[in-house]
Amino acid sequence: MTQPSRYSVTTTDPSIYAPLGGGLQVANAFTFTVDGVEIGVFREISGLELTIGTQDVVEGGQNGFVHKLPGRITWPNITFKKGLTQSDNLFAWINGVSGDGYAAQSNVLDRKTGAIAVVDHEGNPLRSWNLIDVFPVKWSGPSFGTDSQSPLEESLEITHHGFTAATSGTTSTAR
Repeated sequence: MTQPSRYSVTTTDPSIYAPLGGGLQVANAFTFTVDGVEIGVFREISGLELTIGTQDVVEGGQNGFVHKLPGRITWPNITFKKGLTQSDNLFAWINGVSGDGYAAQSNVLDRKTGAIAVVDHEGNPLRSWNLIDVFPVKWSGPSFGTDSQSPLEESLEITHHGFTAATSGTTSTAR
């Protein structure tokens, strides 16, 4: 009878092979709302990330390394693609933060709270992010052509001041 190596692990539990944090989820769509009003449903989102800058501190007499201290957190703009927006809701929001709508508020920007929700093929929410102080910075409408069989797609780019992430009733803040 051979002895198992002290470095081998034998198990019948398949969950140990699951990715960190559990099984991989498959998203069917992403919904974007502003203050609870649906703006659109999208198939692709980019820019949901953050970067923590660092500051180097050189200590006199210590030549082996440089101390790294945390700095500012920055967030890129978020871009939603391959979706069709609820145009009335989107343009009401855009008009409120630009042009005459902006001027009517004495040029004071009314930032809103946005939310991105990932939904599965049955429409069940998998995870969501609440975006702090959002406003739109770019919208692109669909390309039209009578000879094209491509679906009508729009894209939307927003900016924000951070987000909170929520899943299964928990919330964590990145601000």
